[in-house]
Amino acid sequence: MGPTAAGKTALALELVRRFPCDIISVDSAMVYRGMDIGTAKPDAATLRSAPHRLIDILDPAESYSAGRFRQDALAAMAEITAAGRVPLLVGGTMLYFRALQQGLAQLPTAEAHLRAELDARAARLGWPALHAELARVDPAAAARIHVHDPQRIQRALEVFYLTGRPVSELHAAAEVQDSMYRYVRLAVAPASRAQLHERIVSRFQAMMAAGFLAEVAGLRKRGDLSRVHTSMRAVGYRQLWEHLDGECDLPTAVQRGIVATRRYAKRQFTWLRAETGVQWFESDAPAGAAAVCAALAGALQGRA
Repeated sequence: MGPTAAGKTALALELVRRFPCDIISVDSAMVYRGMDIGTAKPDAATLRSAPHRLIDILDPAESYSAGRFRQDALAAMAEITAAGRVPLLVGGTMLYFRALQQGLAQLPTAEAHLRAELDARAARLGWPALHAELARVDPAAAARIHVHDPQRIQRALEVFYLTGRPVSELHAAAEVQDSMYRYVRLAVAPASRAQLHERIVSRFQAMMAAGFLAEVAGLRKRGDLSRVHTSMRAVGYRQLWEHLDGECDLPTAVQRGIVATRRYAKRQFTWLRAETGVQWFESDAPAGAAAVCAALAGALQGRA
């Protein structure tokens, strides 16, 4: 696990080379086909040498959820363990990790009219105002959800208005299924926030040089996608779409994308710090990969 741009993929490839592991992606954007550059998806050569499950499984017009991820991940884990190998879950979508380990409450499906109404109110009042509203009806959820996380604010309010119950209450009442797996939680991150910010800037600039804008333009040109689709709300895609809609110039869109990525990384850190039993490793340390390998070796031998 780890924040965006922390070097998780490179480390995962090293672990696959050294251990009998098969990778399962834990990324809510990499599930979509055609979203390659902006998600920092491994290239074709990498995927041939180290296949990743749960990548390129959906069209961007489709929706994906934590509940569906849990089903897909457990099915993939069963196949991998049946083959005598070890599932290696790699990614930064922390809600997916939590759903896998703790289960999920049965929540109502999205209601288009209510969602559109919440979007309209957010456009008029701003998401901080809706976050304040969430704090009034579900303080526990608001405490966990960042004020700059519109998707989760919207979903929490949607659940409350559809059920009359706070989403935090529904999650607390959910029955957690027993798991046949023992989870070894390894987190990788740069030593300082400043280093992570530098990596985020460098990666975003590299994605732009690789054709990120053209990728978003191609998705927009399809005609069946819009900014309301979950896929197009992904960090970076939303900001470049705004530029293509004429709302801002390209340098502004890029800066907004970088800022949004930093905020996303901050939310990832918040989730990670709430996890128990996590072993932390510095991604830029000279012996960082060796330390992670030693931790995994110990776990596989039953010592951890």
